[in-house]
Amino acid sequence: MEIFRGGKLWIEKKKIQLPNGVEKDAVIVHPKGAVAILPVTETGYLLLRQYRYAVGQYIWEAPAGTMEDGEDPIETARRELIEEAGVAAGNLIPRGFIYTTPGFTDEKIWLFEARDLTPSDEFQKDADEVIEVMDVTRDNTDAMVTDGTICDAKTICLLHQCGEG
Repeated sequence: MEIFRGGKLWIEKKKIQLPNGVEKDAVIVHPKGAVAILPVTETGYLLLRQYRYAVGQYIWEAPAGTMEDGEDPIETARRELIEEAGVAAGNLIPRGFIYTTPGFTDEKIWLFEARDLTPSDEFQKDADEVIEVMDVTRDNTDAMVTDGTICDAKTICLLHQCGEG
């Protein structure tokens, strides 16, 4: 049974049967697919310091965004990199995907490493985005993860996947 449908997600409640035979009611959130991209520079990475209203604060994160209908992950990655970080990638390397919180959602975020960056004339943040783009050195990102400054899961995954330079 559908509980809610919005622009970027829908929520359903349904009876499920677990592999051990137990039946239960479950609420599952179904967002559109998403991507996250780690733009690699000569000295480190382009990261965003972005205000996130759901947590009521600025957080450090990799550029990311939701897939449009009919768009594949690599197209979304190219578009979001330009929209959020103002750069285009000469080379986008797929780095797998993650499930964000599989206890209640089937959200999948496709991960990409972006190299051979060039400034883009198409840079245009969405009106509801409050973003600063920062070039952060590799050493600084390591320290920022360790001290909790970077606490965004998709970004930590990307730094782990792509952090070897």
